[in-house]
Amino acid sequence: MSSKPASKVVAPLKDELDIVIPTIRNLDFLEMWRPFFEQYHLIIVQDGDPSKTIRVPEGFDYELYNRNDINRILGPKASCISFKDSACRCFGFLVSKKKYIFTIDDDCFVAKDPSGQDINALAQHIHNLLTPATPFFFNTLYDPYREGADFVRGYPFSMRGGAPTAVSHGLWLNIPDYDAPTQLVKPRERNTRYVDAVLTIPKGTLFPMCGMNLAFDRELIGAAMYFGLMGDGQPIGRYDDMWAGWCTKVITDHLGLGVKTGLPYIWHSKASNPFVNLKKEYKGIYWQEDIIPFFQSVVLPKESTTVQKCYIELSKMVKEKLGPIDPYFQKLADAMVTWIEAWDELNSAAVAPVADAAKKDASSSSK
Repeated sequence: MSSKPASKVVAPLKDELDIVIPTIRNLDFLEMWRPFFEQYHLIIVQDGDPSKTIRVPEGFDYELYNRNDINRILGPKASCISFKDSACRCFGFLVSKKKYIFTIDDDCFVAKDPSGQDINALAQHIHNLLTPATPFFFNTLYDPYREGADFVRGYPFSMRGGAPTAVSHGLWLNIPDYDAPTQLVKPRERNTRYVDAVLTIPKGTLFPMCGMNLAFDRELIGAAMYFGLMGDGQPIGRYDDMWAGWCTKVITDHLGLGVKTGLPYIWHSKASNPFVNLKKEYKGIYWQEDIIPFFQSVVLPKESTTVQKCYIELSKMVKEKLGPIDPYFQKLADAMVTWIEAWDELNSAAVAPVADAAKKDASSSSK
C-alpha cells in the first residue's frame, strides 16, 4: 500500500461527526488518512498503560483519554469500560456530543477502488447514513437510493420511503475479519474481492458486526453501542463489536430503524496472532451457539420506545436467559445497566433540549 496521501477533500458533516479511535500505539497511520480526517474532530481512547505517551501527528484536532481519565470522568461507573481490549472505544461514543460517529482501528489504511482511486470511506459512510434503509422489503438492486439504481418492479410504493439508517457497516480488503480457527486453516488467505454494493440487512436477521470500519447515528442508536465487558479480567475477548451488533440489531428492528452493510472498504493491514485470538475467543465460540438463538428469540415490549428502555429490557433478558450459562453474563447484564446510567448521566444536557422541543411542539399542536 502506498503511504502517499491524496489532496485535501470536501468534508461533509465536519461539525456533526466525531472519529473515535482506540489505540495502544502512536497514530502514524493518520498520515495516510490526513486528507479525509484532518477537518474532523478525533476522540482517541488510549488502551493499556496510561503513563505511556501516545504521539498524534500534528495538524489534527483531537482529544485523548486514557484509563485515568475514564476513571476520573465515570467514577465507579468506569467498571463498565473494558481494559486491554478495543472495546474501550465505546468510551469515545459516550463522551462525544456529535450526531454521528465513525470508528476505525489503527491498523486500517486507505483502500483503492478497482480504478486505482483512493476510497474516501468516511464520505461513503455518511452517504449510507443520510439515505434511508429498506429493512422491511428486500430490493434486489440492493440500495435503491444510490445513483443509477432504484426500486425494482414489484416493490410496494407504500414502502419506498424506507426507514432511517442507524448503522453503516463497512468492509475490508486484504486481511479478512476471521475468527481464530479460520485464521489457522487459511493463514495466507486475503480478501481481494471488491463488491460494489450496499444493502440493508433485513429485519429479523442478525449479522456479525465488525468495529474496525463502522459508522452510526449516535442520536438514533448510540446508547446501544456498548461493546460489553471484554479483555483484562474477563473470560472472553474479540466479541465486543459482535455483542454490540447483536444488541443493536434487535433494537433497530424493534424501533423501525435500518442497518446497512457493504461499501466502504478500508485496507486492513495487519493479521493478529491466531493463537492469541483463540485463547480470547474459545469460550465465545462455544457460547455463541446459545447467544445467537437468544437474540433471534428476543421480543422487546411495546412500552420500550427509546433505545435506553430497550437496552435495559435486553439486560434483564441477558441475566435471565444467558446468566445460567456462565456467571459472566450476570456481570455483563449489570454492566449493560451501568452503561445506560453513564450514558444518561453524560448526555442528559444534550437530551434535555430535544425533550423540551418535543414538549413545545406538543403544546402548540394542542392549541
